Amino acid sequence: MTGTLNKALLIGHLGHDPDVRTLNSGEPVAHLSIATSEAWKNKSTSARRDATEWHRVVLYKRLAELAGQHLKKGTLVYVEGHLQTRKWTGKDGIERHTTEIVGDELRMLHRPNEHKLQITVHEDPPVERFLRQERERATSKDNLITRRPTGPL
Repeated sequence: MTGTLNKALLIGHLGHDPDVRTLNSGEPVAHLSIATSEAWKNKSTSARRDATEWHRVVLYKRLAELAGQHLKKGTLVYVEGHLQTRKWTGKDGIERHTTEIVGDELRMLHRPNEHKLQITVHEDPPVERFLRQERERATSKDNLITRRPTGPL
């Protein structure tokens, strides 16, 4: 075992509508720009400070299609994936590179102007799936009708 891990988790707002295109192979690809922010108070001046970081995210196949259909600028999303660096030569002959997150899981946490709407775009993580199944089992047990025996024991 090498002891390495390449995993990225983001919760942030879309900076623009997804840019969905089709590769030469016919496979859809979507590019997202996601903003994450943090706020803190400067100890010496007591001034409130904010910092926003922008992340490039790329989605393929079904996730790309769903992003194009359901996501809009301002949507709060959860993205899970891995970092990947791509290199290419531009039209001007200059070699360029970019590092982006290749998304493996996408969840829309809410739509703009809608409060607390959650839509699962990808399969539930194992913990959430387990909790959902346990809630369903508990509900079905509460709804069971118990019968008393009606005959000789």
